[in-house]
Amino acid sequence: MTFQPRMTSLREGVTVIGALKWRAFNGVVADLWHAECGTGARGEYVSEHPRLFIVLDKIGGEFETRLRPDMPGPTSHERDGSITYMPAGVPIWGRTRQRMQIRHLDLHFDPAEVSERLSERFDASLLAEPKIMFSNERILALARLIAAECAEPDARHDLYGDGLTLAVLIDLFQIGRKQPRKRSPLTTWQLRRVTDYMSAHCDDNIRLQDLAALVDLSQSHFSHAFKASTGVPPHQWQLQARVRRGQEMLVAGDRTLTEIAVEAGFSDQAHFTRVFRRVVGETPAAWQRSQRA
Repeated sequence: MTFQPRMTSLREGVTVIGALKWRAFNGVVADLWHAECGTGARGEYVSEHPRLFIVLDKIGGEFETRLRPDMPGPTSHERDGSITYMPAGVPIWGRTRQRMQIRHLDLHFDPAEVSERLSERFDASLLAEPKIMFSNERILALARLIAAECAEPDARHDLYGDGLTLAVLIDLFQIGRKQPRKRSPLTTWQLRRVTDYMSAHCDDNIRLQDLAALVDLSQSHFSHAFKASTGVPPHQWQLQARVRRGQEMLVAGDRTLTEIAVEAGFSDQAHFTRVFRRVVGETPAAWQRSQRA
């Protein structure tokens, strides 16, 4: 992991429930927290990198968020499922009014690295402006998917999480609202080099930056060109490649479903079955029987 966020926090009356669950993506680190806060619990937080704080679930009382400790801030009951964006180096204070439990997702990101992926710089004025307890249903829905990637043992490979986190930042900072440029597809040799690599490593965790480097393109240019060539984004093609490998082994008929799942790059048989049904339209066992009929 190249990007390593650093945050300083002082907490009183806050107890973390269970272990921190997290995932590192391309220029973004996602932390999934579950905490119990007593009445009057409080905290002060400041990060060296920009950070999104997204409330996923809240049980119990209210909390408030302040940009200054001596200035009242908005409370949680005003913005259920609230989202707060804090620029790098800007401190924020929080305080609970009653006892409560909260589950939240923190997204720390490196603007320079994400800008390289987008081939577009962030608006400096938006990047420097805090946004306290606002609502955005699209970002909240994406955050729940990212949280599931942090929590699930059979999480998808990094290309999937890369797309989710990038979508959050695009929506938050309104990137690319101007008329998009029409991207040309990959050339024949570029597409063959990339798909051969993905096929040979379909059970590995492939990064978008590695695929783009194979054909000497920026990550943003590569993503658009790949979809223009194949009709699907890289992570979806990779998932389909794993399913195709599973189908080859099902036809051979010399392995169990558990063995096929592991060799095709899935965490277990249940994960393989769920993805196979979604891509093919039926379970591996049913598809295997239809091939023998």
